[in-house]
Amino acid sequence: MNQQQTWSQRFESALHPAIARFNASINFDIELIEYDITGSIAHAKMLGHTGIVTPEEAVQLATGLEQIRQEYRQGKFTPGIDAEDVHFAVERRLTEIVGDVGKKLHTARSRNDQVGTDIRLYLRDQIYQIRQAIREFQGVLLDLAETNIQTLIPGYTHLQRAQPVSLAHHLMAYFQMAQRDWERLGDVYQRVNISPLGSGALAGTTFPIDRHYTAKILQFEKIYANSMDAVSDRDFAIEFLASASIIMVHLSRLSEEVILWSSQEFSFVKLKDSCATGSSIMPQKKNPDVPELVRGKTGRVCGHLQALLVLMKGLPLAYNKDLQEDKEAIFDSVHTVKACLEAMTILLREGLEFSTPRLSAAVAEDFSNATDVADYLAARGVPFREAYNLVGKVVKTCIAAGKLLKDLSLEEWKALHPAFEQDIYQAIAPQQVVAARNSYGGTGFEQVSQAVTAARQLLIAEHTSPTTATSSN
Repeated sequence: MNQQQTWSQRFESALHPAIARFNASINFDIELIEYDITGSIAHAKMLGHTGIVTPEEAVQLATGLEQIRQEYRQGKFTPGIDAEDVHFAVERRLTEIVGDVGKKLHTARSRNDQVGTDIRLYLRDQIYQIRQAIREFQGVLLDLAETNIQTLIPGYTHLQRAQPVSLAHHLMAYFQMAQRDWERLGDVYQRVNISPLGSGALAGTTFPIDRHYTAKILQFEKIYANSMDAVSDRDFAIEFLASASIIMVHLSRLSEEVILWSSQEFSFVKLKDSCATGSSIMPQKKNPDVPELVRGKTGRVCGHLQALLVLMKGLPLAYNKDLQEDKEAIFDSVHTVKACLEAMTILLREGLEFSTPRLSAAVAEDFSNATDVADYLAARGVPFREAYNLVGKVVKTCIAAGKLLKDLSLEEWKALHPAFEQDIYQAIAPQQVVAARNSYGGTGFEQVSQAVTAARQLLIAEHTSPTTATSSN
Protein backbone atom coordinates (compact mmCIF):
# COMPACT_ATOMS: atom_id res chain seq x y z
CA MET A 1 0.00 0.00 0.00
CA ASN A 2 1.56 3.27 -1.11
CA GLN A 3 -1.32 5.54 -0.15
CA GLN A 4 -0.22 7.86 2.65
CA GLN A 5 -2.28 7.68 5.80
CA THR A 6 -3.36 10.54 8.02
CA TRP A 7 -0.60 9.80 10.51
CA SER A 8 2.15 8.92 8.06
CA GLN A 9 4.40 11.97 8.78
CA ARG A 10 5.09 10.28 12.11
CA PHE A 11 6.17 7.11 10.30
CA GLU A 12 9.05 6.48 7.90
CA SER A 13 7.31 3.79 5.85
CA ALA A 14 3.84 2.57 4.97
CA LEU A 15 2.04 -0.31 6.59
CA HIS A 16 2.78 -3.81 5.40
CA PRO A 17 0.00 -4.69 2.91
CA ALA A 18 -1.18 -7.63 5.01
CA ILE A 19 -1.26 -5.49 8.17
CA ALA A 20 -3.12 -2.76 6.28
CA ARG A 21 -5.79 -5.27 5.31
CA PHE A 22 -5.89 -6.62 8.86
CA ASN A 23 -6.21 -3.11 10.29
CA ALA A 24 -8.84 -1.84 7.86
CA SER A 25 -12.55 -1.75 8.65
CA ILE A 26 -13.86 -0.13 5.46
CA ASN A 27 -15.32 -3.43 4.21
CA PHE A 28 -17.88 -3.40 7.03
CA ASP A 29 -18.03 0.09 8.53
CA ILE A 30 -19.09 1.48 5.13
CA GLU A 31 -22.54 0.73 6.54
CA LEU A 32 -22.07 3.80 8.71
CA ILE A 33 -21.34 6.16 5.83
CA GLU A 34 -24.58 8.15 5.84
CA TYR A 35 -24.49 8.41 9.62
CA ASP A 36 -20.87 9.54 9.40
CA ILE A 37 -21.87 12.22 6.88
CA THR A 38 -24.78 13.34 9.07
CA GLY A 39 -22.51 13.62 12.10
CA SER A 40 -19.81 15.42 10.11
CA ILE A 41 -22.29 17.97 8.78
CA ALA A 42 -23.37 18.75 12.34
CA HIS A 43 -19.72 19.08 13.35
CA ALA A 44 -19.01 21.40 10.40
CA LYS A 45 -21.98 23.59 11.31
CA MET A 46 -20.74 23.78 14.88
CA LEU A 47 -17.27 24.80 13.71
CA GLY A 48 -18.88 27.65 11.77
CA HIS A 49 -21.23 28.53 14.65
CA THR A 50 -18.33 28.90 17.10
CA GLY A 51 -16.03 30.71 14.66
CA ILE A 52 -13.47 27.91 14.53
CA VAL A 53 -13.96 28.02 10.75
CA THR A 54 -15.60 30.81 8.78
CA PRO A 55 -19.31 30.61 7.96
CA GLU A 56 -18.39 30.25 4.29
CA GLU A 57 -16.06 27.34 5.04
CA ALA A 58 -18.77 25.64 7.12
CA VAL A 59 -21.15 25.89 4.18
CA GLN A 60 -18.50 24.48 1.84
CA LEU A 61 -17.93 21.55 4.17
CA ALA A 62 -21.63 20.78 4.59
CA THR A 63 -22.29 21.10 0.84
CA GLY A 64 -19.37 18.83 -0.01
CA LEU A 65 -20.54 16.24 2.50
CA GLU A 66 -24.03 16.23 1.01
CA GLN A 67 -22.46 15.70 -2.41
CA ILE A 68 -20.66 12.63 -1.04
CA ARG A 69 -23.97 11.32 0.30
CA GLN A 70 -25.53 11.60 -3.15
CA GLU A 71 -22.49 10.03 -4.82
CA TYR A 72 -22.71 7.08 -2.45
CA ARG A 73 -26.43 6.62 -3.05
CA GLN A 74 -25.84 6.70 -6.80
CA GLY A 75 -23.04 4.16 -6.58
CA LYS A 76 -20.39 6.67 -7.66
CA PHE A 77 -18.48 6.66 -4.37
CA THR A 78 -17.15 3.22 -3.45
CA PRO A 79 -14.03 3.56 -1.30
CA GLY A 80 -11.66 0.58 -1.17
CA ILE A 81 -9.17 -0.88 1.28
CA ASP A 82 -6.76 2.04 0.86
CA ALA A 83 -9.24 4.25 2.71
CA GLU A 84 -8.82 2.11 5.87
CA ASP A 85 -12.15 3.18 7.33
CA VAL A 86 -15.31 5.03 6.37
CA HIS A 87 -14.31 8.16 8.29
CA PHE A 88 -11.05 8.68 6.44
CA ALA A 89 -12.74 7.76 3.14
CA VAL A 90 -15.30 10.53 3.57
CA GLU A 91 -12.73 13.10 4.67
CA ARG A 92 -10.42 12.27 1.77
CA ARG A 93 -13.24 12.55 -0.76
CA LEU A 94 -14.37 15.82 0.83
CA THR A 95 -10.90 17.28 0.32
CA GLU A 96 -11.00 16.23 -3.32
CA ILE A 97 -14.30 18.10 -3.71
CA VAL A 98 -13.70 21.31 -1.73
CA GLY A 99 -9.91 21.47 -1.60
CA ASP A 100 -7.89 22.35 1.47
CA VAL A 101 -11.01 23.48 3.34
CA GLY A 102 -11.86 19.79 3.62
CA LYS A 103 -8.78 19.32 5.78
CA LYS A 104 -10.41 21.55 8.42
CA LEU A 105 -13.34 19.20 9.01
CA HIS A 106 -11.48 17.15 11.59
CA THR A 107 -10.62 20.20 13.70
CA ALA A 108 -11.63 19.63 17.36
CA ARG A 109 -12.62 16.03 16.64
CA SER A 110 -11.06 12.60 16.92
CA ARG A 111 -12.04 9.41 15.18
CA ASN A 112 -12.77 8.13 18.69
CA ASP A 113 -15.69 10.47 19.32
CA GLN A 114 -16.56 10.42 15.63
CA VAL A 115 -17.11 6.65 15.46
CA GLY A 116 -18.93 6.75 18.79
CA THR A 117 -21.33 9.29 17.32
CA ASP A 118 -21.81 7.30 14.12
CA ILE A 119 -22.64 4.04 15.86
CA ARG A 120 -25.15 5.78 18.12
CA LEU A 121 -26.86 7.46 15.17
CA TYR A 122 -26.98 4.08 13.42
CA LEU A 123 -28.36 2.20 16.41
CA ARG A 124 -30.90 4.89 17.14
CA ASP A 125 -32.28 4.50 13.63
CA GLN A 126 -32.18 0.70 13.74
CA ILE A 127 -33.96 0.56 17.10
CA TYR A 128 -36.78 2.59 15.59
CA GLN A 129 -37.01 0.19 12.65
CA ILE A 130 -36.89 -2.93 14.82
CA ARG A 131 -39.61 -1.55 17.08
CA GLN A 132 -41.77 -0.98 14.01
CA ALA A 133 -41.11 -4.58 12.94
CA ILE A 134 -42.13 -5.79 16.39
CA ARG A 135 -45.40 -3.90 16.03
CA GLU A 136 -46.01 -5.65 12.69
CA PHE A 137 -45.30 -8.99 14.33
CA GLN A 138 -47.65 -8.19 17.20
CA GLY A 139 -50.34 -7.15 14.77
CA VAL A 140 -50.28 -10.55 13.06
CA LEU A 141 -50.34 -12.37 16.40
CA LEU A 142 -53.33 -10.27 17.39
CA ASP A 143 -55.15 -10.94 14.11
CA LEU A 144 -54.73 -14.68 14.66
CA ALA A 145 -55.80 -14.40 18.28
CA GLU A 146 -58.98 -12.47 17.45
CA THR A 147 -60.17 -15.27 15.16
CA ASN A 148 -59.23 -18.10 17.54
CA ILE A 149 -60.57 -17.12 20.94
CA GLN A 150 -62.93 -20.12 20.99
CA THR A 151 -60.38 -22.47 19.40
CA LEU A 152 -58.83 -24.84 21.91
CA ILE A 153 -55.31 -26.23 21.97
CA PRO A 154 -53.59 -28.48 24.50
CA GLY A 155 -51.54 -26.51 26.97
CA TYR A 156 -48.26 -28.09 28.06
CA THR A 157 -45.91 -28.09 30.99
CA HIS A 158 -42.73 -30.16 30.77
CA LEU A 159 -43.92 -30.83 27.19
CA GLN A 160 -46.66 -33.01 28.71
CA ARG A 161 -50.37 -32.34 28.24
CA ALA A 162 -51.40 -30.16 31.16
CA GLN A 163 -54.67 -28.23 30.62
CA PRO A 164 -56.53 -27.10 27.52
CA VAL A 165 -56.27 -23.40 26.71
CA SER A 166 -57.65 -20.97 24.19
CA LEU A 167 -55.40 -20.81 21.14
CA ALA A 168 -55.75 -17.04 21.34
CA HIS A 169 -54.44 -17.15 24.90
CA HIS A 170 -51.42 -19.12 23.71
CA LEU A 171 -50.72 -16.64 20.90
CA MET A 172 -51.21 -13.65 23.19
CA ALA A 173 -48.41 -14.94 25.41
CA TYR A 174 -46.08 -14.19 22.51
CA PHE A 175 -47.75 -10.80 22.03
CA GLN A 176 -46.83 -9.97 25.62
CA MET A 177 -43.24 -11.16 25.11
CA ALA A 178 -43.00 -8.93 22.06
CA GLN A 179 -44.45 -6.02 24.04
CA ARG A 180 -41.64 -6.37 26.57
CA ASP A 181 -39.17 -6.47 23.68
CA TRP A 182 -40.65 -3.23 22.32
CA GLU A 183 -40.48 -1.55 25.72
CA ARG A 184 -36.98 -2.85 26.41
CA LEU A 185 -35.67 -1.37 23.17
CA GLY A 186 -37.28 1.93 24.16
CA ASP A 187 -35.25 1.85 27.38
CA VAL A 188 -32.06 1.07 25.46
CA TYR A 189 -32.82 3.93 23.07
CA GLN A 190 -32.53 6.41 25.94
CA ARG A 191 -28.94 5.34 26.62
CA VAL A 192 -28.09 5.24 22.92
CA ASN A 193 -29.39 8.77 22.52
CA ILE A 194 -26.45 10.49 24.27
CA SER A 195 -23.85 12.40 22.26
CA PRO A 196 -20.11 11.72 22.65
CA LEU A 197 -19.25 14.22 19.90
CA GLY A 198 -16.73 16.80 21.08
CA SER A 199 -15.01 14.48 23.55
CA GLY A 200 -11.99 14.23 21.26
CA ALA A 201 -9.62 11.31 21.59
CA LEU A 202 -10.27 11.05 25.34
CA ALA A 203 -9.63 14.41 27.03
CA GLY A 204 -11.81 16.94 25.21
CA THR A 205 -10.32 19.73 23.08
CA THR A 206 -8.67 23.11 23.41
CA PHE A 207 -11.01 24.62 20.80
CA PRO A 208 -14.12 26.58 21.93
CA ILE A 209 -16.59 23.97 20.71
CA ASP A 210 -20.29 23.80 21.58
CA ARG A 211 -21.23 20.19 22.27
CA HIS A 212 -24.83 21.11 23.05
CA TYR A 213 -25.13 22.68 19.61
CA THR A 214 -24.15 19.50 17.77
CA ALA A 215 -26.28 17.40 20.10
CA LYS A 216 -29.29 19.54 19.26
CA ILE A 217 -28.68 19.29 15.50
CA LEU A 218 -28.35 15.51 15.76
CA GLN A 219 -31.38 15.28 18.07
CA PHE A 220 -29.46 13.70 20.92
CA GLU A 221 -31.31 14.08 24.19
CA LYS A 222 -28.16 14.88 26.17
CA ILE A 223 -24.35 14.69 26.06
CA TYR A 224 -21.79 12.59 27.91
CA ALA A 225 -20.51 14.32 31.03
CA ASN A 226 -17.10 12.63 30.94
CA SER A 227 -14.96 12.57 27.79
CA MET A 228 -13.11 9.38 28.70
CA ASP A 229 -16.38 7.56 29.33
CA ALA A 230 -17.83 8.99 26.13
CA VAL A 231 -15.24 7.47 23.78
CA SER A 232 -14.92 4.12 25.56
CA ASP A 233 -18.51 3.38 26.58
CA ARG A 234 -20.16 0.45 24.84
CA ASP A 235 -22.75 -0.27 27.52
CA PHE A 236 -25.44 0.90 25.13
CA ALA A 237 -24.26 -1.62 22.53
CA ILE A 238 -24.21 -4.43 25.07
CA GLU A 239 -27.73 -3.50 26.16
CA PHE A 240 -28.87 -3.49 22.56
CA LEU A 241 -27.34 -6.91 21.90
CA ALA A 242 -28.94 -8.22 25.10
CA SER A 243 -32.31 -6.91 23.94
CA ALA A 244 -31.74 -8.35 20.47
CA SER A 245 -30.85 -11.71 22.02
CA ILE A 246 -34.05 -11.75 24.06
CA ILE A 247 -36.08 -10.92 20.94
CA MET A 248 -34.44 -13.84 19.17
CA VAL A 249 -35.06 -16.17 22.12
CA HIS A 250 -38.76 -15.29 21.97
CA LEU A 251 -38.87 -15.88 18.23
CA SER A 252 -36.97 -19.15 18.72
CA ARG A 253 -39.47 -20.39 21.31
CA LEU A 254 -42.35 -19.72 18.92
CA SER A 255 -40.36 -21.32 16.12
CA GLU A 256 -39.87 -24.48 18.15
CA GLU A 257 -43.61 -24.69 18.77
CA VAL A 258 -44.43 -24.23 15.09
CA ILE A 259 -41.90 -26.96 14.25
CA LEU A 260 -43.56 -29.32 16.73
CA TRP A 261 -47.09 -28.36 15.71
CA SER A 262 -46.34 -28.98 12.03
CA SER A 263 -44.94 -32.47 12.66
CA GLN A 264 -47.07 -35.49 11.82
CA GLU A 265 -47.12 -36.43 15.49
CA PHE A 266 -48.84 -33.15 16.43
CA SER A 267 -50.48 -32.08 13.15
CA PHE A 268 -51.79 -28.90 14.81
CA VAL A 269 -50.80 -26.71 11.85
CA LYS A 270 -50.33 -27.17 8.12
CA LEU A 271 -47.48 -25.34 6.41
CA LYS A 272 -48.37 -23.57 3.19
CA ASP A 273 -46.17 -23.85 0.15
CA SER A 274 -45.17 -20.19 0.31
CA CYS A 275 -43.24 -20.71 3.54
CA ALA A 276 -41.98 -24.29 3.35
CA THR A 277 -39.52 -26.32 1.28
CA GLY A 278 -39.25 -29.93 0.23
CA SER A 279 -36.66 -32.65 0.55
CA SER A 280 -34.10 -33.35 -2.16
CA ILE A 281 -34.84 -37.11 -2.02
CA MET A 282 -38.09 -37.57 -0.04
CA PRO A 283 -40.96 -36.23 -2.14
CA GLN A 284 -43.56 -36.47 0.62
CA LYS A 285 -41.83 -34.02 2.98
CA LYS A 286 -42.62 -30.38 3.66
CA ASN A 287 -39.96 -28.81 5.83
CA PRO A 288 -40.44 -25.92 8.31
CA ASP A 289 -37.36 -24.04 7.11
CA VAL A 290 -38.45 -20.60 8.32
CA PRO A 291 -38.81 -21.47 12.02
CA GLU A 292 -35.76 -23.73 11.85
CA LEU A 293 -33.62 -20.91 10.47
CA VAL A 294 -34.94 -18.49 13.09
CA ARG A 295 -34.13 -21.02 15.78
CA GLY A 296 -30.65 -21.45 14.33
CA LYS A 297 -29.93 -17.75 13.88
CA THR A 298 -30.75 -17.13 17.54
CA GLY A 299 -27.39 -18.61 18.48
CA ARG A 300 -25.39 -16.13 16.42
CA VAL A 301 -27.10 -13.10 18.00
CA CYS A 302 -26.61 -14.50 21.50
CA GLY A 303 -23.00 -15.18 20.48
CA HIS A 304 -22.48 -11.55 19.49
CA LEU A 305 -23.65 -10.47 22.95
CA GLN A 306 -21.16 -12.81 24.57
CA ALA A 307 -18.40 -11.61 22.25
CA LEU A 308 -18.93 -7.95 23.13
CA LEU A 309 -19.07 -8.69 26.85
CA VAL A 310 -15.76 -10.54 26.61
CA LEU A 311 -14.30 -7.79 24.42
CA MET A 312 -15.10 -5.11 27.01
CA LYS A 313 -14.17 -6.95 30.18
CA GLY A 314 -10.45 -6.18 30.11
CA LEU A 315 -10.25 -2.80 28.38
CA PRO A 316 -8.54 -0.01 30.31
CA LEU A 317 -9.66 3.57 29.68
CA ALA A 318 -10.03 5.07 27.22
CA TYR A 319 -10.37 4.06 23.55
CA ASN A 320 -8.71 0.86 22.31
CA LYS A 321 -8.59 -0.63 18.82
CA ASP A 322 -10.44 -3.67 20.19
CA LEU A 323 -13.59 -1.57 19.94
CA GLN A 324 -13.45 -1.85 16.16
CA GLU A 325 -14.81 -5.36 16.75
CA ASP A 326 -18.13 -4.05 18.07
CA LYS A 327 -19.46 -3.07 14.65
CA GLU A 328 -19.73 -6.42 12.91
CA ALA A 329 -21.50 -7.83 15.96
CA ILE A 330 -23.95 -4.94 16.00
CA PHE A 331 -24.53 -4.88 12.23
CA ASP A 332 -25.08 -8.63 11.98
CA SER A 333 -27.43 -8.65 14.97
CA VAL A 334 -29.47 -5.80 13.50
CA HIS A 335 -29.76 -7.54 10.13
CA THR A 336 -30.59 -10.89 11.73
CA VAL A 337 -33.26 -9.58 14.07
CA LYS A 338 -34.97 -7.58 11.32
CA ALA A 339 -34.89 -10.51 8.91
CA CYS A 340 -36.24 -12.96 11.49
CA LEU A 341 -39.04 -10.64 12.58
CA GLU A 342 -40.06 -10.19 8.96
CA ALA A 343 -39.89 -13.92 8.22
CA MET A 344 -41.92 -14.91 11.28
CA THR A 345 -44.50 -12.20 10.55
CA ILE A 346 -44.95 -13.54 7.02
CA LEU A 347 -45.09 -17.12 8.28
CA LEU A 348 -47.86 -16.31 10.76
CA ARG A 349 -49.77 -14.12 8.32
CA GLU A 350 -49.78 -16.38 5.28
CA GLY A 351 -47.59 -19.43 5.82
CA LEU A 352 -49.53 -21.71 8.12
CA GLU A 353 -53.07 -22.84 8.85
CA PHE A 354 -54.30 -24.22 12.17
CA SER A 355 -55.99 -27.62 11.89
CA THR A 356 -59.09 -26.92 13.98
CA PRO A 357 -60.55 -30.47 13.82
CA ARG A 358 -57.25 -31.91 15.00
CA LEU A 359 -57.03 -29.37 17.81
CA SER A 360 -60.58 -30.17 18.93
CA ALA A 361 -59.78 -33.85 18.99
CA ALA A 362 -56.50 -33.28 20.84
CA VAL A 363 -58.12 -31.57 23.83
CA ALA A 364 -60.70 -34.36 24.14
CA GLU A 365 -58.37 -37.36 24.11
CA ASP A 366 -56.39 -37.00 27.32
CA PHE A 367 -56.64 -36.34 31.04
CA SER A 368 -55.93 -32.60 30.91
CA ASN A 369 -59.30 -32.04 32.62
CA ALA A 370 -58.20 -33.95 35.74
CA THR A 371 -57.51 -30.74 37.68
CA ASP A 372 -61.10 -29.68 37.01
CA VAL A 373 -62.36 -32.85 38.68
CA ALA A 374 -60.28 -31.98 41.75
CA ASP A 375 -61.58 -28.40 41.62
CA TYR A 376 -65.14 -29.76 41.32
CA LEU A 377 -64.75 -31.68 44.57
CA ALA A 378 -62.92 -28.81 46.31
CA ALA A 379 -65.81 -26.48 45.46
CA ARG A 380 -68.09 -28.95 47.27
CA GLY A 381 -66.10 -28.97 50.51
CA VAL A 382 -63.58 -31.72 49.87
CA PRO A 383 -60.05 -30.59 50.87
CA PHE A 384 -58.13 -30.01 47.64
CA ARG A 385 -55.22 -32.33 48.51
CA GLU A 386 -57.68 -35.13 49.31
CA ALA A 387 -59.50 -34.44 46.03
CA TYR A 388 -56.16 -34.35 44.20
CA ASN A 389 -55.16 -37.78 45.48
CA LEU A 390 -58.57 -39.23 44.70
CA VAL A 391 -58.50 -37.98 41.11
CA GLY A 392 -54.97 -39.36 40.69
CA LYS A 393 -56.30 -42.80 41.54
CA VAL A 394 -59.21 -42.32 39.15
CA VAL A 395 -56.84 -41.43 36.30
CA LYS A 396 -54.72 -44.48 37.08
CA THR A 397 -57.82 -46.71 37.01
CA CYS A 398 -59.04 -45.15 33.74
CA ILE A 399 -55.69 -45.68 32.04
CA ALA A 400 -55.73 -49.34 33.05
CA ALA A 401 -59.25 -49.71 31.68
CA GLY A 402 -58.53 -47.79 28.48
CA LYS A 403 -61.05 -45.06 29.39
CA LEU A 404 -61.11 -41.29 29.63
CA LEU A 405 -62.76 -39.39 32.47
CA LYS A 406 -65.69 -38.51 30.24
CA ASP A 407 -66.33 -42.23 29.70
CA LEU A 408 -67.12 -42.95 33.36
CA SER A 409 -70.78 -43.46 34.20
CA LEU A 410 -72.46 -41.39 36.89
CA GLU A 411 -72.61 -44.51 39.06
CA GLU A 412 -68.86 -44.91 38.72
CA TRP A 413 -68.38 -41.25 39.66
CA LYS A 414 -70.60 -41.62 42.73
CA ALA A 415 -68.78 -44.78 43.73
CA LEU A 416 -65.63 -42.70 43.83
CA HIS A 417 -67.24 -39.92 45.91
CA PRO A 418 -70.88 -39.09 46.70
CA ALA A 419 -70.32 -35.39 45.86
CA PHE A 420 -70.33 -36.15 42.12
CA GLU A 421 -73.53 -35.26 40.27
CA GLN A 422 -74.66 -35.12 36.66
CA ASP A 423 -73.01 -31.72 36.17
CA ILE A 424 -69.55 -33.34 36.39
CA TYR A 425 -69.76 -34.02 32.66
CA GLN A 426 -70.27 -30.37 31.88
CA ALA A 427 -67.47 -29.41 34.28
CA ILE A 428 -64.94 -31.59 32.46
CA ALA A 429 -65.99 -30.73 28.90
CA PRO A 430 -63.03 -28.99 27.20
CA GLN A 431 -64.92 -25.77 26.38
CA GLN A 432 -66.10 -25.47 29.98
CA VAL A 433 -62.66 -26.34 31.34
CA VAL A 434 -61.25 -23.36 29.44
CA ALA A 435 -64.19 -21.02 30.05
CA ALA A 436 -64.08 -21.63 33.80
CA ARG A 437 -60.56 -20.26 34.15
CA ASN A 438 -61.75 -16.69 34.29
CA SER A 439 -59.21 -15.32 36.75
CA TYR A 440 -57.40 -12.20 35.58
CA GLY A 441 -54.83 -13.17 32.97
CA GLY A 442 -56.30 -16.66 32.64
CA THR A 443 -57.40 -18.58 29.59
CA GLY A 444 -61.13 -18.10 30.17
CA PHE A 445 -62.79 -16.82 27.00
CA GLU A 446 -63.98 -13.66 28.74
CA GLN A 447 -60.48 -12.88 29.98
CA VAL A 448 -58.93 -13.62 26.61
CA SER A 449 -61.44 -11.39 24.85
CA GLN A 450 -60.57 -8.55 27.21
CA ALA A 451 -56.85 -9.14 26.67
CA VAL A 452 -57.27 -9.08 22.89
CA THR A 453 -59.33 -5.88 23.07
CA ALA A 454 -56.72 -4.20 25.30
CA ALA A 455 -53.95 -5.24 22.92
CA ARG A 456 -55.83 -3.88 19.92
CA GLN A 457 -56.33 -0.57 21.71
CA LEU A 458 -52.59 -0.50 22.48
CA LEU A 459 -51.71 -0.84 18.80
CA ILE A 460 -54.34 1.72 17.77
CA ALA A 461 -52.96 4.20 20.31
CA GLU A 462 -49.49 3.58 18.88
CA HIS A 463 -50.67 4.78 15.46
CA THR A 464 -52.27 7.94 16.87
CA SER A 465 -49.36 9.18 19.02
CA PRO A 466 -45.60 9.55 18.44
CA THR A 467 -43.37 6.65 19.45
CA THR A 468 -40.60 6.99 21.97
CA ALA A 469 -37.94 6.35 19.34
CA THR A 470 -37.99 8.12 15.99
CA SER A 471 -35.96 7.61 12.87
CA SER A 472 -32.95 9.93 12.75
CA ASN A 473 -31.37 9.56 9.32
